[in-house]
Amino acid sequence: MAGKSEHVAKAVQAAVSTGKRLSIRSGGHSYADFTYNKDVEVIVDLSMMNDIFYDPRRKAFAIESGAQLGHIYETLFRGWGVTLPGGVCPAVGIGGHATGGGHGLLSRQFGNVCDLIEAVEIVVADRPNKVRTVIASREDTGDLKDLWWACCGGGGGSFGVITKFWFRSRGATGSRPAEQLPQPPREVLISTAFAPWQQMDETRFTHLLRNQCQWYVENSDPASPASALCGLLFVQHVSSGGIGMLTQVDASAPNAEKLLEEYLGAVTANTGITPFPFRRLPWMASTVTIDTSNPTVMTNATLRGAVKHAYLRQSFTKEQCAAIYHHMTRPDYANTSPGTAMIQLGAMAGGRMNALAPGDTALPQRRSALVAMFENFWVEAAEDAKHLGWVRDIYGQTFASTGGYPVPGDRYEGCNINAPDLDITNPKFNKSGVPWHTFYFGDNYRRLQRTKARWDPKNVFRHSLSISAH
Repeated sequence: MAGKSEHVAKAVQAAVSTGKRLSIRSGGHSYADFTYNKDVEVIVDLSMMNDIFYDPRRKAFAIESGAQLGHIYETLFRGWGVTLPGGVCPAVGIGGHATGGGHGLLSRQFGNVCDLIEAVEIVVADRPNKVRTVIASREDTGDLKDLWWACCGGGGGSFGVITKFWFRSRGATGSRPAEQLPQPPREVLISTAFAPWQQMDETRFTHLLRNQCQWYVENSDPASPASALCGLLFVQHVSSGGIGMLTQVDASAPNAEKLLEEYLGAVTANTGITPFPFRRLPWMASTVTIDTSNPTVMTNATLRGAVKHAYLRQSFTKEQCAAIYHHMTRPDYANTSPGTAMIQLGAMAGGRMNALAPGDTALPQRRSALVAMFENFWVEAAEDAKHLGWVRDIYGQTFASTGGYPVPGDRYEGCNINAPDLDITNPKFNKSGVPWHTFYFGDNYRRLQRTKARWDPKNVFRHSLSISAH
């Protein structure tokens, strides 16, 4: 367990010198075997490296890679009135979250977390049997610029061990800390709704999914005033629960209450769902409440699970809605508490996340409207085949017309590496003929490969979906 970057360098050097396979652990929140698998002999654990401070020399906020999101939000906001637009799970480590893109309830308003990376301190093994620590920044050129770029959306564990990030908004000016990162809303409007499956037939369900999708398709432009709103739809299997909605709006946005009202009206039209009255809350209080009220967040450390992700550029078709409805209401399948089988559908794309070009960072998904996350969590290893089978079935049939996966094009924009899916490398499930890396990195993969060859020529840093130099 490392406490300083020097400790990390020594651990990596020892692994390189002895030829031992190593992996990296930031927060410990992972859906794949990137850190823990049978081949790993050394785990570089960064969880004790969690310092957060303002660096006046770089005019940026320094955050060590083991810091977890909940701690980051509290420290940045209470210390300087700023934030990062990251995810809602407080136990996620910033190391993997930021390098894979990182998005949350404020991302439509402020962009991805990786868009704010000004520099990284990273332990690399780019010389024969020799480890060193370098800093790569947004202002660098040449090889160092490529390394910084690769760390902004290229996923963790491919190029080295990032020990520290510096975060600063693009175009930030001055030297006051409060001017260097986004300032979150002072207050937010929070709306929730719930519908039991008993009141949801297939026609209403189809309206709900297509309404949700269409609103985001129409409001995905970076300059849209609706970027102040982020809404999520939680569709649980009939055995796991019902259908929930969560919506957050910046209360200071022009006509915020009207924006919320029109959104809820558009999404719930012809569905029979009546949202509960909205609440006005301080942003920090709302953030803590949402973090701790999510049962999956609170229990996933002890659950087995599988996730599959899709960036959507267009609405689900009626045929896709029918496939989803079928699997969500299947009587021959069940997943009960503490597990859950569900889809999250909504606003982790679009708005300011679409402000950059696909090649500005390693994260190429800059034309999407919303995301769909297919998730399943359970307890017993003996039930792996049952629960994996369900999530494979619903995802594969939803994207059956493109070989079981959301092939990048007019309708989809691939997947996010922070929701790693090892099935994507298996032609039994990915029948599209499209390589796995195209879904995650698109045309950026060639530059990632060149960066890999330059900074990790011996492939010291690798896992099941890491960048390959060849």
